[in-house]
Amino acid sequence: MPIAAKIDQFGVLAWIFLMVLGFVIWWPLGLATLAFIIFTRRFGSGHMGYAYDGRCASRGEYKMQKLQWKMDRMRSRMMGGNAYDFAPTSGNRAFDEYRTETLKRLEDEQREFQEFLDRLRFAKDKTEFDQFMAERKERPADIEPKSEGRPE
Repeated sequence: MPIAAKIDQFGVLAWIFLMVLGFVIWWPLGLATLAFIIFTRRFGSGHMGYAYDGRCASRGEYKMQKLQWKMDRMRSRMMGGNAYDFAPTSGNRAFDEYRTETLKRLEDEQREFQEFLDRLRFAKDKTEFDQFMAERKERPADIEPKSEGRPE
């Protein structure tokens, strides 16, 4: 059994004790222990057998489930479908259908709102352009715009 697995059996306090002991003995040793703890996520939620999302019991299962969800989402996007069609199930089909319908409705509303904003920007640009053209028509023809830095 690896040393890290043995220390994990004692819990988070064992890692803290080991880190403090490392700093007391020689500060680079404590720093190395701290780096190991951070990069292996020993203090992260659900390490070593705790349920990550309620359905998987180990870290490996969690990683495999997360990888599968990402692959399904990527496949869905490549096929032009909805990214939420392949979301992990909750175990309740009625809730999953409700969630899918709600997410589709929200996506439709978001698309409609974006179209509304585009029309609003176009209308604003058009009024500004019309105002500019009206001011240009009202300007006397004998006044020409000055050109800076151009010799005549």
